[in-house]
Amino acid sequence: AVVSTQSTGGHCELFEEIQIGNERYNKFTGCPKAKTCTLILRGGAEQFIDETERSLHDAIMIVRRAMKNDSVVAGGGAIEMELSKELKSYAKTIHGKEQLLITAYAKALEIIPRQLCDNAGFDATVILNKLRQRHAQGDKWMGMDITSEDIADNFVACVWEPSIVKKNALTAACEACCTILSIDETVKNPNSNYKAPNAMPGM
Repeated sequence: AVVSTQSTGGHCELFEEIQIGNERYNKFTGCPKAKTCTLILRGGAEQFIDETERSLHDAIMIVRRAMKNDSVVAGGGAIEMELSKELKSYAKTIHGKEQLLITAYAKALEIIPRQLCDNAGFDATVILNKLRQRHAQGDKWMGMDITSEDIADNFVACVWEPSIVKKNALTAACEACCTILSIDETVKNPNSNYKAPNAMPGM
């Protein structure tokens, strides 16, 4: 049935009442001017629903940022491997202790693709060696491909991440590192490990 209300200008091709579990919902289908939607999450336990909701919220926010900031980079560890390669090359032109810092930063960036491999159950050593080789050959968008358990051009495969997300992540990581390095002394309360004596019998 086609439902239309002239007062608000709304139009719906199909309206039906459906039951999901113990709840009943009004379902509107075929609304050409709709700008919102409702997502119904179901699961066996409350903690699973909470985790699904958080994952869904993160995905929606990523898409929102991508739409507001149209600059994107390849995901799957591709941009981290490319930054690591460039920093290692730049470190060779620096003398002194700064070279050690830049090299350590470049090595730390490889933790991202390594963790992705561990999460997917892949051999991180094999994948990272392949990525280093391809990035050294100039394939800057090569990253981990979870579907083929190998590496692929993630920019062509449409595995993208907003550039602003990567910039914010690197900035936050650097600020956290600087904060930790600026701590030259810790203060410990000696009473924190103090144990009260046992009460006297009969007390």
